[in-house]
Amino acid sequence: MLYFSKLKIFTILLVSFFFIVVASFNFFKFENNILNKRINLGLDLQGGSYLLLEIDNSPVIEQKLQNLTITIRNHFKKKDIRVRNIRLSDQKLFFSVDEKFKKIVFDEFKDEESELNPYYPRFKSHQLDLIEEENFFIVSYSKQGIVKLKTSSQDQALEIVRRRIDEIGTNEPNILKRGNDRILVELPGLDDPMRIKSLLGKTANLTFRFVTSGDEDSFGVEKLKFEDDSDDAVVSKRIILSGDNLLDAQPRMDAETNETVVTFTLDRVGAKRFGKATSTGIGKQLAIVLDNKIISAPVIRDTIASGSGQISGGFTFQSATDLALLLRSGALPAPLNIIEERTVGPDLGQDSINAGIIALIIGFLLVIIFIFVKYKIFGLITNFTLIVNLLFLIGILTIFEATLTLPGIAGIILTVGMAVDANVLIFERIKEELKNEKNNLIAFDSGYTKSRTAIFDANITTLLAAIILFFMGSGPIKGFSLTLGVGIFTTLFSVYFIARLLTVLYVSKNKNKEKLI
Repeated sequence: MLYFSKLKIFTILLVSFFFIVVASFNFFKFENNILNKRINLGLDLQGGSYLLLEIDNSPVIEQKLQNLTITIRNHFKKKDIRVRNIRLSDQKLFFSVDEKFKKIVFDEFKDEESELNPYYPRFKSHQLDLIEEENFFIVSYSKQGIVKLKTSSQDQALEIVRRRIDEIGTNEPNILKRGNDRILVELPGLDDPMRIKSLLGKTANLTFRFVTSGDEDSFGVEKLKFEDDSDDAVVSKRIILSGDNLLDAQPRMDAETNETVVTFTLDRVGAKRFGKATSTGIGKQLAIVLDNKIISAPVIRDTIASGSGQISGGFTFQSATDLALLLRSGALPAPLNIIEERTVGPDLGQDSINAGIIALIIGFLLVIIFIFVKYKIFGLITNFTLIVNLLFLIGILTIFEATLTLPGIAGIILTVGMAVDANVLIFERIKEELKNEKNNLIAFDSGYTKSRTAIFDANITTLLAAIILFFMGSGPIKGFSLTLGVGIFTTLFSVYFIARLLTVLYVSKNKNKEKLI
């Protein structure tokens, strides 16, 4: 019925006032955190950097298989089976056993409840594949094993990337998975993309190792270059300490040398290892290695049992800050390669904003003019409702501090069209009802009631499409689907509550007038 109780009218006015006030937060600055909410601008509107990173899982596979060599030896040693000629080549592990034990090895790898080769009860596929060629067993990761390894590596890398970006303080970063070996990073408003690229491109694998003079080390040795490529040194492969034992790292100024250094604090296990290594290695050089480059190699003068130390290496304060950031956030499980990069300047972003606003204004004005010419006073009601509808939409986006993109503006423009469409359906239905019904109140009430099914069907199908786009689409598509989905709810509210209320007020006062519409 064309009737609104006082409570209903008060509720509509209160809700409308609330969202209009919230929408105004975008145009004024407030000190209060609650009132300081606003819509954030996306990468395409305020400028910034877009990076698509690909995880190089080859070192992870090599490392996992290397660790597997110890597991295989220990596993079969318990069964009195000697594993011989074990070696790693081309992401495959080779080993041999005596002829009489071959069936046992096959059974161990193929057993559905195998501890050595898991996953089967859950995925109906083992983690590892085993074949025999020329009296050698060849172990490699199965398809399911590769998928799980990549997923795990991606999850770890995503968390580390998020930590590094959060440490910098970038506003509203968008960090998403792409497939099972890529990460998308969008950084709106970023003014130093080269620094981000440098930070994300480093694995930050920190180790402490002794410098040795020959190959007598039982763990083996390798030659590594210093970070400035000025020299190289032979270091032991034995890792005294790794970045996993770090609790904190901060840039500092050394009061004695007036140099910028990075101070670090170790956990309990790390402090114990560091104290033992420095007590037995007095007089030796301890190489501090980051991503296979020696940062510095100081000589140990005394035992360091405090669990803290410092790294020096001719740092600027910026480079020391970045190194401390990398160490705090942890090492990436695998190297990241930048395979796609886009940078949008703030000027181009402002051009996009201007173009979007101009398109919105032109579309809005054309709709307003058309609807007013077509429906006169009811067109005026519709136009007022459209403005309130836009404020509703902006208000809801402001509450959630949503990120507005150029496709998001397109969604707002489409919302305007859908709101008009709903009103046109109602008014045209009212015209049909007036042909058979002389009572204006009944005709208008029937028009609103009988057009409801068509309007709801159209909006529900559009909402379903928006939901699918939101969950299946990428960043720009999500922006479009978000504003479109929210716009559907604001449209239905504004049409069936605000526009209908204003229509009731006018029709009730002019119920005896002919040709109301």
